[in-house]
Amino acid sequence: MRKSSLERNTKETQIKISIDLDSNENSSINTGIGFFDHMLTLFAFHSKFSLNIEAKGDLYVDDHHLIEDTGILLGIAFKEAIGDKKGINRYGSSRVVMDEALAQVDLDLSNRGYLVFNVDFTREEINGFSLEMVKEFMYAFAINSGTTLHINLLYGDNNHHKVEAIFKSLGKALNKSVEVVDDRLPSTKGVL
Repeated sequence: MRKSSLERNTKETQIKISIDLDSNENSSINTGIGFFDHMLTLFAFHSKFSLNIEAKGDLYVDDHHLIEDTGILLGIAFKEAIGDKKGINRYGSSRVVMDEALAQVDLDLSNRGYLVFNVDFTREEINGFSLEMVKEFMYAFAINSGTTLHINLLYGDNNHHKVEAIFKSLGKALNKSVEVVDDRLPSTKGVL
């Protein structure tokens, strides 16, 4: 079973995450930031992962600690869930349209965390969610999951649509990357 349940408690945040890569059951997301909950719910649906997140934090300061720490723990949980990576596809790509916005995500479960993020926003926040935190969340996830992650927003006008296309595309690309295609480790080096 490719799943993981983890907890992370700091002076700034308390987060519990469980993820199951082979279950498409309903997910439950509660971070206290409505827009973030919406994006994580879309991510879970399109990845076809069962994802449960319960997060609390110092939102009276701002949203940075909670969003970044959620990315950190989700990355660690995802890496633990995929295990030794034997037989997986390893690579994933997805393009997602959200009305006028088009996002592309390409990734490699290489165990070399890296982020390329070519996205521009035209406002600072959406309902208490700082748009600069999209990049911070993706960086935290990429580094802690060991994923080489390239995110490109090809075009778009509406910031909600841009973020939604990115999270959906990430889900779809991760779903492809963890698909079991044979019984070999997907590396000519013999190790990932």
